[in-house]
Amino acid sequence: MSLSEPGKAAKDRPEEDDLAVLRERIRYLTQLNATLERDLEFYKQELNKLLEPPYIEAMVLEVLPDGRAVVKSSTGPNLVVRISANVDVSKLRPGASVALNNKGSTIVEVLPSIHDPLVEAMEIEERPTVTFSDVGGLESQVRELYEVVGLPLIKPELFADIGVEPPKGVLLYGPPGTGKTLLARALAGEVKATFIRVVASQFVNKFIGEGARIVREVFRLARERRPSIIFIDEIDAIGARRVDIGTSGDREVQRTMLQLLAELDGFDPLEGVKVVAATNRIDLLDPALLRPGRFDRLIEVPLPDKRGRVEILRIHTRSMKLKDVDLEEVAALTEGFSGAELKAVVTEAGFFAIREGMNYVTQEHFIRAIDKVRNRIEKRRQLFGTHI
Repeated sequence: MSLSEPGKAAKDRPEEDDLAVLRERIRYLTQLNATLERDLEFYKQELNKLLEPPYIEAMVLEVLPDGRAVVKSSTGPNLVVRISANVDVSKLRPGASVALNNKGSTIVEVLPSIHDPLVEAMEIEERPTVTFSDVGGLESQVRELYEVVGLPLIKPELFADIGVEPPKGVLLYGPPGTGKTLLARALAGEVKATFIRVVASQFVNKFIGEGARIVREVFRLARERRPSIIFIDEIDAIGARRVDIGTSGDREVQRTMLQLLAELDGFDPLEGVKVVAATNRIDLLDPALLRPGRFDRLIEVPLPDKRGRVEILRIHTRSMKLKDVDLEEVAALTEGFSGAELKAVVTEAGFFAIREGMNYVTQEHFIRAIDKVRNRIEKRRQLFGTHI
């Protein structure tokens, strides 16, 4: 048995420890180098993005058989451009948004379908919960609206078989607060259609051509979400009679109305999109809006009669706790009230009961509420006249 020299073993151990440290150091530096190379590549790509010229957005008008396409550039003119080999030609349909290379005007990308933020901000209900059971006193209006708008949406084959083309647009007219918006929303809820509500003044824009573009966007959105109902409230804001002399703002409003007329003329009434408009001042509308093929079906929504007022009161009080309340008498005392004003009466009666610490509403509360709402109506008429 031989023993190694103690001095030699002690001498070899520090060298082995130093070698292990160096190997660990190399491993760490290798990993650090790989991380830095990844970071360098990332920043190179980011720098290239910053230096890369922007793309031009355009809309496809037609795809030519020779591998080129006709597009309308966002900068103005129509262009005949080439299509990059990386682009799926099957996605290039008329109306598709594409990106053009700034240098060679080549289609390099098909953009996803996007909508104008102004359109997305409009009131859009996929499936309204309101139905005709929430509408009182408008039986004939409900029936006619369902026949000319609802049936073509849910049973277009009936009209196609008979060969009848239903109206493209329906105009609801009558005093304020009579339920025009409620009718349109209830119709959308009844036929399970998307409800797109827009106030006509939202189409008006200070930039030339913007109003017409928003109109196009609204109709495009409606086609994508069909079956759908476009409800244009206060259409007199853009549909007033045209005048020969006017400001640039007046001319822009007229351009917007002309675009609306073009959209009405250009779509099939059985394609799953219907247009319903409303106004308090039908006397102000341009005759071009009301000719056949546009808003050619006029439905008057008048103030409710006594029977209608009773129905409206029953709808608004069905979740209230009533005690000794005669709705027939309340209806008799509210002659000339609109549906919105009857709702205000019900709300005020509830407030009177709350102020008195009661958990139910009495006839006396309704009498006082009627007086309060009637005084409010008189003050509004004194300030603004009858067209409010």
